[in-house]
Formats: sequence, C-alpha cells, structure tokens
Amino acid sequence: MSKRAEKVFAGARIRELRSRTGQTQQALSEELGLSASYLNQIENDQRPIPAPLMAKLCTLFGVTEAWFGDSDEIRQIQALREILGDPLFRSATLRPTDLQAAVRAAPALANCFATLYHAYRATRNDGSPGLSHALTNEASEGPPMPSAGRPDVGMAVRSEPGAPPVAPYDAVGDWVQREDNYFDEIDRAAEDLYESPAFRDESLVIGLVRYLHDRHGIRVVTDPELDSRAVIWRFDRRRKLLLMADGVPSESSVFCMAQVIGRLDYARLLDRAVRRSGLTTTDARDLARVGMGNYFAGALLLPYRRFRQAAREKKHDLDQLQRLFGVSFEQVCHRLSTLQRPGEEGIPFYFIKTDIAGNILKSHSATRFSLPRFGGLCSLWNVFRAFSAPGQLHVQVSRTTDDAVFLNVARTVGHAGVSYFDRPRNVAVVLGCSVAHAPELVYAAGLDLSDERMIIPIGPGCRACIRTDCRHRAIPASGFQIDAGGEERGVVPYHMAPAPG
Repeated sequence: MSKRAEKVFAGARIRELRSRTGQTQQALSEELGLSASYLNQIENDQRPIPAPLMAKLCTLFGVTEAWFGDSDEIRQIQALREILGDPLFRSATLRPTDLQAAVRAAPALANCFATLYHAYRATRNDGSPGLSHALTNEASEGPPMPSAGRPDVGMAVRSEPGAPPVAPYDAVGDWVQREDNYFDEIDRAAEDLYESPAFRDESLVIGLVRYLHDRHGIRVVTDPELDSRAVIWRFDRRRKLLLMADGVPSESSVFCMAQVIGRLDYARLLDRAVRRSGLTTTDARDLARVGMGNYFAGALLLPYRRFRQAAREKKHDLDQLQRLFGVSFEQVCHRLSTLQRPGEEGIPFYFIKTDIAGNILKSHSATRFSLPRFGGLCSLWNVFRAFSAPGQLHVQVSRTTDDAVFLNVARTVGHAGVSYFDRPRNVAVVLGCSVAHAPELVYAAGLDLSDERMIIPIGPGCRACIRTDCRHRAIPASGFQIDAGGEERGVVPYHMAPAPG
C-alpha cells in the first residue's frame, strides 16, 4: 500500500511557539531564512509546512514533529461534531470544512466551547448546581494549569468539589492523554528497581515475594473469603499481610505485588506526578493515584528497554510477549501503548478496553485515532466480533473518516466464571497502529494490504461520522441534511447530504 505524503497545516501551533518566546512573525521569519509573507501564509494555513522547515522549527524550539501533527486537531473536530449532534444545536448545519477551519484558526476557542458543553452536560445529567454557578466557581479558580510541552487541547476543567464540569474519570483520562500515557520518572524508577540485585537471577514472582518480605516483612497469603466479596486482593498493614483471593491467576498476583511495592516505596514519586497534573477535585486526584500505581506496576513487570527490545524481536507478537514476561494479554497491550520515552519511542499505538455494551473502560491514543466522547462505538469495529468468539484474536485493517488506515487486533480478556451462578465480566481490548508500521507487526502476515476490499471503513460513532452511505448507521450525523422522502428505501430509512454552504 502506497503511503501518501501528508500535508501538515499547523499555523496555530507555530503561533503558540512564537508566543512562548515572545517572537514576532518578522523575527521568526528572519531566523528561519524565510520571507515574512511566506511565514504569514503558513501561519494562516494557506500553505503546508515543508519538511525542511519542520526540521528547523523542531531544532529551534526543542519539540518533536509530533507537536505539529494533526492528532489533536482531529480529536477536537470529532468532539465538536459530536457536540453539535446534541438536539440543543438542532438548528446548526455546519459543514465538516467549517469545523476544520474553526479548529485550525482558533483551537483554544474551540476547546473553550467543548469545556462549556462538558459543564452543561454535567449539570444536566448529574444533578449538580446550575451551570452559571459551576462556571462562576470555575472563573474564580483561575485558568487550568497548562500541560508540559503541548497546547491546551482537550484540557480538563478545574473545579470545586461538588460542582465538577468534567467527571473525575474523564478528567484523569484527559490528563493521561495529554502526557501521551508516559510518565518518565515513574517509568525509570520502576526499570531501575527491576534491574537491581533484588530481582536478579530468579523469576519475577519469587523476586516480588522476597522483596516484600525482606524489605517490609510482608507475607503473601491466600484468603478464600475475598472472592465471595468480589475482592482480588487486600493489603493488611497492621498484620503485614498481602491477602490474595483464591484462584487469582499468576499474572494478576504479580501485578498486585508490584502495585503494593509502588505504594510503599515510591509513594512520593507517584504523588508528585499527581500534583503536577492540575487535577483539583479529590475524586480525580484519588483516581489519578490509582492510575499512577498501576503505571508503576506495569513498568516494573515490563521494564522499558527490555520490553521494547523484545517487542521488536518478536514483531509485537502479543502471545509470545505475554509468555516471555509472565503477564496478561491486557498488560502487554497496555504497556505497548506507553512506549513513548523521548529518543527511544516504540510504535505509537492506540489502546482501548471496552465492555460488551460498548462502554469504554480505558483508552489512550498515541496516534491520530480518536474515540467518541459522547456517542457509541462504530459497530463495524472488530472489537464486537471479539465478543462473539471469546479468546480468539481478530485482526482488522480499517480506514477512518479522515482516510487514515490502521492495523488493529482485538481479543476478549478476563476470566471464566467460577460457578453456574457467577456473572463474569465480559471485556475486550483493542490495540492498533498506523498501517505504515505493518511490516513491524506479525499480524500483517498474509494480509494483502494493497487490496482495498480488506479495508473496513469505520467511524468515530454515528453522531460524528461523516459517511453518508453506511448501512450500519444508527442515528443521523450532525451537520447534515436528512431526506426521509423519495421513492426508494434503503437499510437506513433516510438519506443524508452535506448542509448547503
């Protein structure tokens, strides 16, 4: 499959860099060896950024090419499309090109609009105080803390407890996304511990058990009562016991032990990451601490350099990596999505965990792939096929509405029920990357990537999807006219056409 050269329009991002350093357009053009008029055209998205100029800008401002990528722009456009699908905006008939122009010209304003809509949904759905009260509290708090090295795209809103414009779970997810799901200090600390004498020349599970006992006097024991209360493990500090439910798989037990080690020996490091997040509600900070503990555990079980090297050698064969490191399928997939260490990056993956109803339980994207925030998932996605064949790996080549092509794999995870009356949790994970990385993945074997029939057209969810000919559509898309008349009837009982300009 030939890869088309992509034109990068990122005028707003260049203006952001200039504003940080206080440079005028004239001064920057002279430093880059350009005419002021040419730079002005680039900043107004009348011309794309040429590759040589991109390299100069990266060197001059100390950023990577990812800064100028359009992943954030695509996420913003999709968010706006979903928002405008709300009946509140039923009179709005903005075209896709209108949204793209708005995001490119004023990304901060588009983000403010999304923030306002988040506040509206929170007060409408959660029974919180009125919207004006929530926004007044927000204004008195001051602006959100900017993220390090990125524009405030998808910035979670700060709020007082009791009137959160953004749910804590979403706020934490936005923060992790802004950090590219990579936390350098935590990652390196876990890797250093793995490489220390404490874990040398023996299996990881034995090393974890011995570390907890020798350093903290903690014993790991089985408690058959935990399972009846749907508890996997419990840490009894007073008795210095780490209690495990009966029948917990080994990969879950090592993850639990790694979490406890992080909590005991690296609490300050984990708390420092949370303090830097800008999250202000107690619930959000508590969720973030849990997330950082999980991150430490994953980084300890799958140390960065060893795991990245093994992933390359095994061509990212998930089953082989799972057996090699003695972890779960989900843990391998999630760890692959975190390999964003500067200068030692792995393949940029997106990772999603969802239940059988399509509820997104966990997600992150290091690519331009973007998930819906307010609607459901596309029914053409292979994650739904995974639920019909539990335990089997499903490979899919898909094309999104912005013509990006991805190779992804999906599989159910979790455990079978322990009795007839048990109701095991049905969840699945999806791991995907740009098809440009297909030669580095074992899952491309046997696929004819030049055959367009192999590519499944998927969307971001019906509210934001611009495909007008999809027979799987559940609801109309925003920004389109609906024609329910005529002398013909398809699978979908109406036709859609772009709104007139």
